[in-house]
Amino acid sequence: MDVDSPFLLLVKSSNARYVALGDGRSLCLECMESAIMDTGDCQPLYHTIRDYYEGMYMKLDQQIPMLLVERQALNEAIVGEKNGFHHMPETRGLCLSEEQTVTSILKRPKVGGPGHRLIGMRTQPQKLTRKCEVTAILVLYGLPRLLTGAILAHELMHGWLRLKGYRNLNPEVEEGICQVLSYMWLESEVMPGLKNMPSSSAASSSSSVSSSKKGGKSGVENKLGEFFMHQIAHDASPAYGGGFRAANAAVHRYGLRSTLDHIRLTGSFPL
Repeated sequence: MDVDSPFLLLVKSSNARYVALGDGRSLCLECMESAIMDTGDCQPLYHTIRDYYEGMYMKLDQQIPMLLVERQALNEAIVGEKNGFHHMPETRGLCLSEEQTVTSILKRPKVGGPGHRLIGMRTQPQKLTRKCEVTAILVLYGLPRLLTGAILAHELMHGWLRLKGYRNLNPEVEEGICQVLSYMWLESEVMPGLKNMPSSSAASSSSSVSSSKKGGKSGVENKLGEFFMHQIAHDASPAYGGGFRAANAAVHRYGLRSTLDHIRLTGSFPL
């Protein structure tokens, strides 16, 4: 997370110090409390989001591997993909469809040394074989829990679309509906009591269990979640921003299932 990211203004008043992640990013100590730092650490969150999908009758029948990786490994994996739309300022997640060897983070680093740097990280090359339309989901390490979850929810929707046979969607449609799922999951975390949420009791209960393990979400974490939702809703890019707003309008008017059925039949959102 870059030091000049807008959401870090939320914690400036606490005189928070920063931890250098070693790849040009820095993380404030308050965000560090909920940051997901290695692949094992991320598995409970990943299963929570899979449960969220299942609660919306969108179960993923395949066990898609999920790895937390460094920035360099993520960029190398993007180069190895033959197809894909990656026009974000910085890619933070990727749904792989090609077989690759990816270096994942096996052991989380610790804060130490001068300048509060991270030390002791252990990585492991992992060969990913293609057993279905989706090879793996990769997410950048060191992001706050809610941002990591939002990225997972987005990439898992790419996986769901591929596994369910959605083909050749234009970027506005595919990225837009993936952003809707990301936004919906964030909404269920930040405002779990909100009416008309599509999540089931299974998704809600797994989410609350995840939060309780960390002692419940803090006020800072909730504010971060609200900021991430604001980022999605006001994104200026045609695919991620315009696509989200078109997809979100369709889902609000017709429901998620009808919107997905229309996309399958026509490749576009219902008007």
